[in-house]
Amino acid sequence: MGKTDRLYQLSPLWLQNGMVSLYGAWWHWLRFGGDYSRYTKEIRQREFFTGSQWQEFQQAKLIDLLRLCVDDVPYYKNNWSQLQKESALIGDLTKLPLLEKKALRGFEPSFLRRGSGGLFKQTFYTSGTTGTPISTTFTLSELRESLAVREVRSANWAEVSFTQPRATFSGRMVEPDSEEKQHVYRYNAAEKQVYFSAFHLSPNTAHSYVEALKKYKVVWLTGYAVSYYLLARYILEQQIEVPPLKAIITTSEKLTEQMRSIMEKAYRCKVYEEYSTVESALFASECEHGRLHVSPDIGIVEILRPDGTPCAPGEVGEVVTTCLFRSYQPLIRFRLGDLAAWDPEPCPCGRQMPVIKEVVGRIEDVVTGPDGRQLVRFHGIFVDQPNIIEGQIIQESLRNFRVKVICTKNFSESDVVEIKKRMTQRLGSDVDINVEQVEIIPRTAAGKFKAVISNLKND
Repeated sequence: MGKTDRLYQLSPLWLQNGMVSLYGAWWHWLRFGGDYSRYTKEIRQREFFTGSQWQEFQQAKLIDLLRLCVDDVPYYKNNWSQLQKESALIGDLTKLPLLEKKALRGFEPSFLRRGSGGLFKQTFYTSGTTGTPISTTFTLSELRESLAVREVRSANWAEVSFTQPRATFSGRMVEPDSEEKQHVYRYNAAEKQVYFSAFHLSPNTAHSYVEALKKYKVVWLTGYAVSYYLLARYILEQQIEVPPLKAIITTSEKLTEQMRSIMEKAYRCKVYEEYSTVESALFASECEHGRLHVSPDIGIVEILRPDGTPCAPGEVGEVVTTCLFRSYQPLIRFRLGDLAAWDPEPCPCGRQMPVIKEVVGRIEDVVTGPDGRQLVRFHGIFVDQPNIIEGQIIQESLRNFRVKVICTKNFSESDVVEIKKRMTQRLGSDVDINVEQVEIIPRTAAGKFKAVISNLKND
């Protein structure tokens, strides 16, 4: 834990909100300053490109990107064969190997393009369905372009904007006290944003989340799909009145039709799904007709069979992406570990962007704490844990949890203590955590890794 995090934990509530707002002002400039307006303008101009225009745009960007990989990115320069490099120089993706997450994990610097990348580079960590964080580094311009596409193709399609008051469910540890029942959110005044804690959600705290929507006149919601779904269930069960909202945009987990139905009934607004990754390896968002469009200017998305051939429309296959707008840490034919299918039907909205019919395998099990809180996505458990190669959390009962870890030789009791501390911070002190060192963590029958498994018989 850093000194800033420690100071935050020890500070009174009013100072915590002040610290969040101060950080929010800095974070706002990083994401929405500089060329951000130019990026939003350019993205809007491409909105109704024809199919041939998209193809020309992608091919030009791809050739430039692959040339950089051959000349200036150590990993590709050292690992691609001469034949693969020749294919890259003419923009032929089909001759290039698929990029495994294990090749990236621990060797992220070898994927960085030679050169400084400018000032204020930002590094983020992802665990998702892998259970083990991977670091990904954005330049300032890349960070701003990634937010610009969310503004134009996600928020604006839902008729909202990042300039309007919003609430967010994410993996941030906004409330350090695991036993807190009332102050389960913090306010970022710089962006008129309420940060909801995803680790305190329970029937007893539901009213506090709704009160925050009223207090700060929140217009729209974004963040973890399962968290908003669980809150929606509590709202309906307790008949809590929700203030008027314009839209909800869910991220990070698959949005099922059952979840959408419950949420729209509870929040009384339309729910939109967003499909992306921390690496911004691809971006897909729902238009006004509820169709999930892939943004071709963000990346080239392939859906492949096990033999590497492209799937037919409607056929489920593996998602492989090549990110086009990030050239500092380029990801070429990156295997996300997700399964999806293309929609064979054109969208009535008229946008000539590919449509994903279904995304498979992005639901993680919900964990229930002894006090009734329900939460998902334990992203922070394994972040900044250098002695852990891979980790998985298993709930055996309301109070008993197993944490399986594949470790380095430097793993010690202090790592065990840190894991237990992070778990109790999220679940409360009345839980029993057993950390197991293992040599392998089994995959599912479909070859998927599950970062969280619950053996409780929940809905």
